[in-house]
Amino acid sequence: MGEPILTPIEIGLTAAIVTLLGDEPAILVAGDGARGEGSREAGTRSDAKPTRTFAERAPAGLPFGPFDPLAHRTFEIGLRAWVEAQTGLTVGYVEQLYTFGDRGRHALPHDTAHVVSVGYLALTRVPENVAALNAAGAGFEPWYRFFPWEDWRIARPAILDETILPLLGEWARRAAGPEPSRARGRRERLRLCFGVGGSPWDEEKVLDRYELLYEAGLIEEARRDGREAALARGKLPALGEPMRFDHRRILATAIARLRAKLKYRPVVFELMPDEFTLTELQHTVEAISGRLVHKQNFRRLVEATALVEPTGDMSTATGGRPAARFRFRREVLQERPAAGLRLGARA
Repeated sequence: MGEPILTPIEIGLTAAIVTLLGDEPAILVAGDGARGEGSREAGTRSDAKPTRTFAERAPAGLPFGPFDPLAHRTFEIGLRAWVEAQTGLTVGYVEQLYTFGDRGRHALPHDTAHVVSVGYLALTRVPENVAALNAAGAGFEPWYRFFPWEDWRIARPAILDETILPLLGEWARRAAGPEPSRARGRRERLRLCFGVGGSPWDEEKVLDRYELLYEAGLIEEARRDGREAALARGKLPALGEPMRFDHRRILATAIARLRAKLKYRPVVFELMPDEFTLTELQHTVEAISGRLVHKQNFRRLVEATALVEPTGDMSTATGGRPAARFRFRREVLQERPAAGLRLGARA
């Protein structure tokens, strides 16, 4: 017997690079999805309108490149090299998220290799000189443009009750019976992921919610991947902007990881300037978690965790009374292993 023919495997490196534009969490998109297609330039207002509508531009994509074991000693070195080459940006904090290797995730008619991508979360501050970033065809996009149902800061997102929950409820009721490949049935997963039937909304279940929408065939990526549930539908609802390949899934993983990590590691300060007011810190935490927190409770929490220390200076940029300025107290990293901001339960 001849040797079995094995499908070639290519290792890719994908980065979800997060920053803050004003009070909006933003993700860096690069390559064809950003170049000349209306992506936001770094430093623009969070409510600025894109120069083109989504229908006129290519889907956004995260910075991505193949891992070359001859040129890159480690995955992280390779990732940093590709990010700088594609965006002109040198990232600071980086951590590995997950390995994404589902069949069909990068499938194109001319492909000969199956791409397995190692996803990374990276945090950065917007560089003062964005010329290299823009010249590379990269730009920052608000991440809630891709996940509008995740932003609860103003109110419960209307898209949940108007579109998502009715369609998911109908899909759950169509289940023929138990699904052997799933530990929980459709209705149970809907209840846990989207907080229906009296269950609380868990802001960390970003990936779970995205996966449920994908399985139900309600997002463009499911149709593009040839999933039966999506192909059986007529016109798909507009549930956030799709991304290239499975990059929205990787972004969902990154958002979930960052929201969880806020509670036990001081990663939020990677996004803050060296000096800041407590109000600015609170707005950053709210932006990432997608929820509002009580002002006085937040200040008591910051004081109790001893994460910051006063600089002795005052800020007059608040529009009201001068506010004290603070800085991150790095000694906390040696004082205890879990130094984060454990927010209370959602009201």
